[in-house]
Amino acid sequence: MSRPLPPASERVRAAAAALGLAIAIREHAVPTRTAEEAALACGCPVGAIVKSLVFAGQASGEPLLCLVSGANRVDEALAAAEVGEAILGPDGRAVRGWTGFAIGGIPPFGHARPLRTFMDRDLLAFGEVWAAAGTPNTVFPLCPHELARATGARVARLSAA
Repeated sequence: MSRPLPPASERVRAAAAALGLAIAIREHAVPTRTAEEAALACGCPVGAIVKSLVFAGQASGEPLLCLVSGANRVDEALAAAEVGEAILGPDGRAVRGWTGFAIGGIPPFGHARPLRTFMDRDLLAFGEVWAAAGTPNTVFPLCPHELARATGARVARLSAA
């Protein structure tokens, strides 16, 4: 008998269902906080890990979500050009307030408030990508095209790599 998922992961599952996605959430005994840890646990390339990174517009203060390949680092100038203003990395408390999740387990959807979302075009190179499911130990796979559709993400170049 499998044990129940953490409440945060159940919220992600419910959000996925509301978006028309049936996801299979996996809970790992080891943390999957970093892209490298997640790739090792999932048995996939680091690039197939979705990093859900929250930023804020420098002038507007608007929270933004960047879904980035685990192999890439956000180029803030490229991201700012897509967003339309410079971006800042907010503190963990603000991120938790906007998303309802702690850093290290932020899923791509199911947030406490709507977030304008941008997706790294490099994720489209994979048939399947893995995203956090609300905790540092839970993840789920999905097609990157479905991820873009479900989140309403604008697919863009977010990394110089």
